[in-house]
Amino acid sequence: MTRLLVTGGAGFIGSNFVHHVIAHTEHQVTVLDKLTYAGNRASLAGLPDDRVTFVQGDIADAALVDELTSRADAVVHYAAESHNDNSLHDPRPFLDTNIVGTYTLLEAARRHDVRFHHISTDEVYGDLELDDPQRFTETTPYSPSSPYSSTKAGSDLLVRAWVRSFGVRATISNCSNNYGPYQHVEKFIPRQITNVIRGIRPKLYGAGENVRDWIHADDHSSAVMAILDRGTIGETYLIGADGEKNNRQVVEQILELMDQPQDAYEHVTDRAGHDLRYAIDSTKLRTELGWMPQYGDFTRGLAATIDWYRAHEDWWAPSKDATEAFYAGKGQ
Repeated sequence: MTRLLVTGGAGFIGSNFVHHVIAHTEHQVTVLDKLTYAGNRASLAGLPDDRVTFVQGDIADAALVDELTSRADAVVHYAAESHNDNSLHDPRPFLDTNIVGTYTLLEAARRHDVRFHHISTDEVYGDLELDDPQRFTETTPYSPSSPYSSTKAGSDLLVRAWVRSFGVRATISNCSNNYGPYQHVEKFIPRQITNVIRGIRPKLYGAGENVRDWIHADDHSSAVMAILDRGTIGETYLIGADGEKNNRQVVEQILELMDQPQDAYEHVTDRAGHDLRYAIDSTKLRTELGWMPQYGDFTRGLAATIDWYRAHEDWWAPSKDATEAFYAGKGQ
């Protein structure tokens, strides 16, 4: 039986992964999470106590990380500061968590010879022109554009260096934009869904032409499991579900699925340095590891996500008012 240490396992993508592991394997899971504003203990509610252990702590705490890693067979590293707007406001936490935290985990994995998988983002590659026929691949040069994406790029390079220099048994995955349950209401899709539930008009940055390649968090989780089980040490795998949509299309689809007029939204001040387009080519993952997304239809995944937020207002309501007040202060 495999013992997994999942960092950031009370965050959005990490908690979805923990739920996926419990539903589809017999693994034991220890979650290490600092419980910043983006982590929520309630995201792990209902999971069996005999299989999931929660530890509140910082991935930059070397002694704690060493102790937990010594008892694990594999580390799955989701923990990250990940919001672009926040990185523009205060970059320092992104350095502390994404760079120093990743270094601390890699050193522990090195000492204890523990399998390591590093979760990263497609934003390390920069952005594409809206009419560019190309997609990101594993060989696309890095070109990050924000403190968030640059620190994630740095953490990827640390992992590659520890594989080559020290023989750490690590893999990397870079994923496109996730959506699904347990995502903080500051993020684009849950913010618009919860606005409609509250009777507030959704907000659209600029003209809404920025394109993202959306993937349901369940599909991200199954891809990570495939990499853990069958991935080649030292390799990078891009995870995507061919879900390219521009932000205007997403808002209009949310409104349509929630029985609102498709034009019932407001344009707000665009984000500084807002990347134009991300697009993932996940051919390597699909051909080498045999992975396929279950939510190939974005509309079906979005409808399921809307249903989840409607049914779990107790989960997102406590942070909604503060989030909207913050954005109102920025004219967004």
